[in-house]
This record gives sequence, structure tokens and C-alpha cells, in this order.
Amino acid sequence: LSAAFEIPIKIALWKANWFSSLSVFCHGRIVKVPEGPLIRVEETEVVIPCNVSQYGGPSEQNFDWEFLTNLGQDSKFVHILSTWDPWFMSPEYQDRVNRGEITLRRKSNSAVEFVIGNIRPTDQGIYRCTTPSTDSVVQGNYNDVVEVKVIADGLTVTGSNFYSLSTWNVSEGDTFLLRCSASTNSTEHTHLQVSWEFKSNRVWQEILSLTHEGKFQTGSEYSDRYISGDVRLDAMANDIYSLSLSQALPTDEGAYRCRVSEWVKGADGSWQKIQEKTADIVNLVVKPTSLEVFITRSNISVMERESLELTCNITTDRSGIFQTEITWYFNESPDGTMAEAQVLLNADRDLVISDSTFISPSHVDRNNYNLLMRDVGIEHSGYYYCQAALWVPQHNGSWHKVAEKISVPVTVEVVTLEPNYFVFLNASKTPLFAEDPTELECRIMEVQNTETNVRFTVSWYYRMPTRSDEVVEYELLATMDADWTLVLGEKSKQRAQNGEIIFSKPKVDIFRLRIQWTSETDRGEYYCVISSWSRQRNNSWIKIKDVASMPVSILWPTQDYTLTVEAVKLKPFFMAGHTFEMTCKVSSQNIKTPRYSVLITAMKSLSDRTRSNGTTRIISLNQDSVVRREDWTDQDRVDGVVLEKIQENEFRYRMYQTQISDAGLYRCEVTAWSPGGGGRWRKAVDGFSNPIQIDFQTSGQYKCQFRKQFGKYLFIKLVPEFFQVFVLRHSLLFHSIFSVLASVAINMYSYPISDKVIQNEVTICIALNL
Repeated sequence: LSAAFEIPIKIALWKANWFSSLSVFCHGRIVKVPEGPLIRVEETEVVIPCNVSQYGGPSEQNFDWEFLTNLGQDSKFVHILSTWDPWFMSPEYQDRVNRGEITLRRKSNSAVEFVIGNIRPTDQGIYRCTTPSTDSVVQGNYNDVVEVKVIADGLTVTGSNFYSLSTWNVSEGDTFLLRCSASTNSTEHTHLQVSWEFKSNRVWQEILSLTHEGKFQTGSEYSDRYISGDVRLDAMANDIYSLSLSQALPTDEGAYRCRVSEWVKGADGSWQKIQEKTADIVNLVVKPTSLEVFITRSNISVMERESLELTCNITTDRSGIFQTEITWYFNESPDGTMAEAQVLLNADRDLVISDSTFISPSHVDRNNYNLLMRDVGIEHSGYYYCQAALWVPQHNGSWHKVAEKISVPVTVEVVTLEPNYFVFLNASKTPLFAEDPTELECRIMEVQNTETNVRFTVSWYYRMPTRSDEVVEYELLATMDADWTLVLGEKSKQRAQNGEIIFSKPKVDIFRLRIQWTSETDRGEYYCVISSWSRQRNNSWIKIKDVASMPVSILWPTQDYTLTVEAVKLKPFFMAGHTFEMTCKVSSQNIKTPRYSVLITAMKSLSDRTRSNGTTRIISLNQDSVVRREDWTDQDRVDGVVLEKIQENEFRYRMYQTQISDAGLYRCEVTAWSPGGGGRWRKAVDGFSNPIQIDFQTSGQYKCQFRKQFGKYLFIKLVPEFFQVFVLRHSLLFHSIFSVLASVAINMYSYPISDKVIQNEVTICIALNL
């Protein structure tokens, strides 16, 4: 046998004996390395894995690695590295291990990798992996061997001399071709894999590869372009591998390189990559296709019902085969977006046209495309754009867009023969007081140049009174659409729905605003705007003109309401059991057609007060002359009080069969009312009369002379069950022999005492402390 086959056969016989011995046992340790020979290239990294299974003892196993040049009888394995014995290493490997060129990498408790970082020809030979026994019973194998063959580096990868510069410029849509030279003179039967790669953002990505098995493999970003035929990889003569990209895109700009790997088939039939090299080819700059688009006319004015013609001009540096797609847009506003724009017409690259009855295109030449609009109307005033797109054919028959641009807008104004008129606003009714009606008439006058397809609408505006240095915006009260639909403003909506404000059109040239009951909030300035509308072909209406009137002020003199109430007691003195009678006369100013409501109140003693403020509400009469008893609770005198209107401004109050308990101060509380909107009454002002005192006359007046040091007098009137005290000044705190305590106001006050105090014709003295 030749030397080339001698070592593999010996290894095979050794392993056969090992498996034969292993078959004797049902169980046993198994140490495993890859099938050899392992063919590796000089100065490349070699990794030999070794693992153990079906062993006993600790889960973490140790490994010893040894090397043998050949399997001759006199050959001995040389120790290299051990995972557990630092003294295991032979001296000849000391330097390489210390430099990290030869290492052991533990992958798990039962597996390691033996790594030679830069393999040499002298490293060719047999490598043995041994695991020291930790088993209770020795069985199985405790080592395995593999042959490593080291071959010279015969792989050459270079870029083609076709590129004299590191940067190459191409135009968008062009085709470019890249070349790479790759060959090997290996003594082994190896295969090459050639891959083209691209980098634009620091990361290389695969474009297209010819694998070591002779198959094409595309990168994820280039699958569609490969299928369409725009990306190709060809093996050419002289070990040249070319990459062809058609229809260059801006995204194709970046760096390109050729990556070549060398592969060999192992003993187990699998392919193993034994080395790889790259060659930078070129930095590609893709110049976008130049395209300029503009409309040849600007600031165009055309009369209504005439034709509008626009020309879109395009210029490009593109040569060869391409088609142009033209789209015309319209927008009413210069700030409108393309999404809001209306497509008027589209002529695609096949000249398939989408248009309307009144719009048609024409193709003058390769650089000029016309738009013709017939019978234009006011609605065609606005901003027009022309958009051009350039398309180039691809290998699969499809088309690719290489450039697109839109022109700046041109302004088109469609001029109509405007009607001439002016607007006059007149206040046909003005209020003298609040709640009076107000009526405004907005009249169209001296109309000229109108046609049958023109109509008029109105808008009403209001502004509250302002000072000369104050700025207040006008509010919209109501406006009419072109179809005469009334749209109400926030200020007038509710009142118009209630019928308080009426908008009408009594005549063709008159619009009217009526406020049924004018309030203070209606004071201010009013004006109207007359809008003229023109009917279009589609029966829609376009506003063509607004004319505003001069403002009209709605104001009336205002003064504060005044109300005076005078109460008069008709009988100055009377006894208990008699009838008490008083009248209240009312006078007012600055109140329109007032009516009055009257309430009779009384201020009595603390023990007889109905309300916390000391006032008792007795009887009332409202502005419609409806009488109501308020807090009158005397069941024996249900009809004992009467309130009646003598005339519009005079009222009379009677109280029959008066009693001592009726003593007090009586007043008229009067409210003035003015007619409001919708038949309702509006409160204007309140007023109070002077107080009228009810006092009861008795016989006998007694006087008590106090001691000189007090310096004050107290007058006492003796009544069968009451005495009345008249206090000369301040509130008095007094004590009597009857232990009476009271706070006395400056007016007359009554207080009960016991019968035994009263003595005929006796003067009673009370100690007084001021």
C-alpha cells in the first residue's frame, strides 16, 4: 500500500478492534472524535471536538490530548494539553500553548474542543483524545483518534483589472457589471463557493452566491430582482465570476466585494469549509436620474365659458428606452396637500388616458404634454400641478419607475362678469324702551350685469356697543346658503327657534331681521352682507361676490329705574277692636307701562315674629291683581285682612277687629314690573314704604321720678295686661323687682307683667341702670 493510504487504514483497523471489544459489553464509556482524515489549510484554524458519554463518576470529565506523527511501531504519542494535569504538556508545545496558539475550549461537562490557531505542516498527523477513568467498572473505550492532513494554501481571490478606480459612478436605471477572479491549486479535491456581497450601512449582506455544490443562492433583499433577471452571477473563462445588476437603484449605492470559500467533502460525506478569502471590488455611486417638470405658463386668467390650455414640459438626462407618465392635479388652496388634490387627468406610460368629458390631453413631443379644458367655470379657479414619472423596461417585461417629480403650481383665475350692486341697511323700527320690537331691512339696490343663473343671499352680523379704543369682533347672527337654507349663529339660535327673532325675505331684493322684544343684550351695531352666487354646469352654486352694508346702531336712552312708595295711616288713634286702615301710593320713573305687586309686612315683638329678620308677611297682591294671604294664621279672623287696588298706583290695606297683639310697624313692599317678551312680565325694581305704627290708646299716664343720680326718666303707661316703655336713648338693660330682663330698641316696646303689679292710680318706680 502507498503511504497515502497507510495511516488511514491503520486508524481504521485500530477503531475496528476498539468497536469489536466494545461489542463484548452491553454498556461502557464512549469517547468520540470526528471521522478523519480532517483536511485543513496551512495557517488556518483547526478545531477538533471530543466528547464522552455513558460514563460513571462525576458529571464533569477531564480530557488529555496527544499527538503522533504516524502509527509506526516505534512511534509514541506526545502529550499536548490536559484539562486536569498542568504538568501533562510536553516541552516542545510549551511556547505555542503559552502564546494561546494551542488551547482547549470546554463546551460542556462532557465535551471539549482542541484548537490550533495557526496550523503548520508539522502539525499533520494523528491526534488522540483520552478521558481518565472515573467508572466503577472499566468498560468501553477511553480514547479516540483522528488524522489531520495539512495542505498548502492554493486559493487566490482578486478583483478584476477592469476597475482602475476604487469608486465607480453609474446613472440610476443603468446596468453595471462586476468581476472577481477566484482559483485554487489545492492537491486535494476541493470546491469553491463564490458570493457577491454589498454594504451600505456597516453590515455586509449577501447579493447572490454560486455554492460549492453548484447551486445559486440569493440574499433576502435580492430575491425578487434575481427572479426578474435584474441580478445575475455568471462563471466566465479564466476563473472569472461576474455579477450583473440591471436597473440600478439609489439603494444600490455602496461597497461591493467578492467572498470565496474553499470546501472539501469529509469522510462522513458532509462538506466542510476549510478556508475563506475576500476581495474588495468597488465603491459604487448611483447618480439619480435628473428630471425637471414645469408648466410653461403662470398666473393665467381666462374668462368663464372659455377654454383653458396648459403645457407640461419635462427635461431629463435619461437616454435609451423610457416612457413618461403624466398626471394633472387641481387644488383650490395653495397650501393643500397632494392627498387633497383632485386628479384631473392621467396619461400612463402606455398612453392609457383617464379623463372627463370636458378635459382632454395631447402629446406634442417627448418633452411636452398639453392639457385642454373646455367651457371652464368659476369652480376651476385654483392651482394646477403637473406630475411626470419616468419608467424603464426590465428583463421580465415589467416596468420600473426611475424618477418622479411634480411641478410648482400655477395659478388659474376664471373671470366672470360680476353683477354690480350695493347694499343699504335701514332700521324700519327702532325701540324706545327695552322689550320694544326692532326691525332691520337689508335692501339690494342698483343691480347691473345680472343673469338668470345668479341669485342673492344674506348674512346678518352684530357687535355690542364699544368704546372708541376697544376692539370687538362682529358675531354672525345668521347666514343663507346658496339654496337659501338659513344657518343660525350661536347668539340667535335659541331665540330664533322660540320665535323671538325672525329672519325673512319679503321681496326679491329685501331681507328682513325682526327682534320681537328687544333686550339690553341687543343693543349695538348691525350690518348685513349680500352674496351673489352663480350656477355651474353641474347645478352647483359658486359664490362670486360679497357686498356689505354700512352698520346701523340700535340704541335707546337708558336711565336707572326709580320707585317711590308712600304709606299713609288714615286713623291716627284707635282702640283695640277697631279697624286699622292704611294706603300705599306708588310713583315710578323710566319704566315702560309698569304694573305693581304689593306685599304688606309687619314688624312685631320678639315673641310674635314669623321670620328670623323680625318681619311677618301678611297679605300680597301681584301685578295681575291676584290676592294671596301669606303668613296670616289667625283662624278667628280668616277674613280679617284685605288688600285692594284703588287705582293703578294706589293700594289700600284694612285689618278688622284689631287686637293688642297686632301692635307693630307696618309697611308696603312694592315691586314694579314691565311687560316682557312673549307676554311675560319682567321685574324692574323693588321699593319699600315708610313704616306705619299700630298703637293702642289707654286712659291714665303715670310718671315715676327717679333718684337724682340716674339723671333719666322712664315713662310708663299702665294697661290692664301690658305696660309700654318709651326709651329715650340707647338700648337699656334694666332689672325690676319682678326680675324682668329685656333689650329695648329706641322705639316703643311692650312687655307683659303679672296682675299683682298693677294697682289703681299707683306710680311704679323701676330701678334703671344705664
